[in-house]
Amino acid sequence: MGAHSEVDPSYFQDPEHRPKPAIAVVHGLPVIDLAKALSSPTPSDLRKTVSEIRDACRDWGFFQVVNHGVDAAVRERVEAAARRFFALPLEEKRKVRRDEVNPLGYYDVEHTKNVRDWKEVFDYSSTGPIEIPASGDPLDDAVQEMINQWPENPPEFKEACEEYMRQTQKLAFKLLELISLSLGLGADRLKGFFEKETSFVRLNHYPPCPVPHLALGVGRHKDAGALTVLAQDDVGGLEVKRKADGEWIAVQPIPNAYIINVGDIIQVWSNAEYESAEHRAIVNPEKDRISIPLFFNPAHYTMVEPLEELISDERPSKYKAYNWGKFFSTRKRSNLKKLDVENIQIDHFKVEG
Repeated sequence: MGAHSEVDPSYFQDPEHRPKPAIAVVHGLPVIDLAKALSSPTPSDLRKTVSEIRDACRDWGFFQVVNHGVDAAVRERVEAAARRFFALPLEEKRKVRRDEVNPLGYYDVEHTKNVRDWKEVFDYSSTGPIEIPASGDPLDDAVQEMINQWPENPPEFKEACEEYMRQTQKLAFKLLELISLSLGLGADRLKGFFEKETSFVRLNHYPPCPVPHLALGVGRHKDAGALTVLAQDDVGGLEVKRKADGEWIAVQPIPNAYIINVGDIIQVWSNAEYESAEHRAIVNPEKDRISIPLFFNPAHYTMVEPLEELISDERPSKYKAYNWGKFFSTRKRSNLKKLDVENIQIDHFKVEG
């Protein structure tokens, strides 16, 4: 019989998407040192950092940052709190279970590309409630609040999570400035979209998996939001599809670094100058793994379309405008169940040309 027969087939990827041994990393993701950009940089320091970010966003859609200003102790605290929470009995975790009305809290049956992920998650947003559309229906103006559900245990969980979000959001705003500069725009050009942001942090726990050749922790996908700031532990498991040749590249963990990727919104804002890259998480037969992404997203009422400064006769607009909140709301609900259709993607808003 073996392990294969004990695993629910809903986890199995179609044969063409099953993980193969990833390419040995010769040239891994670009690593960018933010030390000078975060202090009081000289114009040439800033130009150098901005140029590195431009190359990374254009060639990879992904990069790692070091000397990023997030306190290592804050990250260690949230990782430890996450491990303690995920070690609780299932019925305890399900007391803060998310549902179709409120997508924040604990969940253990998420689907990516309609295949079940080998993981459990806990989602939370910044301290106040977040507003999102009540439905994906374009004619429905109703708004609902996403409200955090904090578990009673471990007792330090809420505080550790909130401090982590404060520090990683600060980093995300700085990266937004640098990305804006890298597109030839002013540092604050994108900031206004985030006045009532819909960002959230996800704690991912990937238990050991007896069929790592059949299942994935997260199936191949692109991030729908603006930016993702990811902490992964030393087990590793993130793989990025390299644009140059379409190969899956394993991202080696660098202690205390953050992995940054541009999401679909920046792809659209940049009029496809930058492209969000496909990525996935593989699972490990022996070790469990924690990863913690901050999904940095604009206000729900944001109409996402190429920025006028980046449209010209030579580079006409490649996307029709779409409402971020409606997109997010549709995406959030479809992750809860297996659909008969492909999940909503930005390609659905491409201008035919």
